[in-house]
Amino acid sequence: MSTNNDNFIDERVILVDESDRQIGVEKKLKAHREAKLHRAFSIFVFNSRDELLLQRRAFAKYHSGGLWSNTCCSHPRPSEPNEEAAHRRLREEMGIVCKLWKAFDFIYKAKMEQGLVEHELDHVFVGGYDGEVIPNPEEVMDYRWLAVPSLRKDLQESPRRYTPWFKIALDRAVESWLSLRGPL
Repeated sequence: MSTNNDNFIDERVILVDESDRQIGVEKKLKAHREAKLHRAFSIFVFNSRDELLLQRRAFAKYHSGGLWSNTCCSHPRPSEPNEEAAHRRLREEMGIVCKLWKAFDFIYKAKMEQGLVEHELDHVFVGGYDGEVIPNPEEVMDYRWLAVPSLRKDLQESPRRYTPWFKIALDRAVESWLSLRGPL
């Protein structure tokens, strides 16, 4: 399995129960091979025209390479608060610093390629940003701002172009942004 991260083998995720209580720590790859429920986060960043910033995951990612997804998604490190991890990864992946609001949580389980399974308790954040985007090419192969109606049309016509968690969270993330947004 190829990866763009030399530390990938040693990366760890936080195992949780369905109430998000930590029950352990596991190597990232093992957790995904054994479908263990673990903590994650997803970030949806909108601009002042209510367009969503999408990223196309780099082919070197350990799964879902080449698929379009929300602005950023990852896992907090052991002992790292979710919001701190969200800000860190948003900066590392997309070169963005912006205010984030906690929107909602959800649990999902999806089979991925190479025998991996995403089984995550996903903490979703929304944010607003109108500045420059500087994606990390090791993480992101492309990005675009897209109006939600156009995105929904493309999702309906080509659902396999998008990650599973993105399709699950999109509508609630849009609703959260429209109700929570403040000045950019």
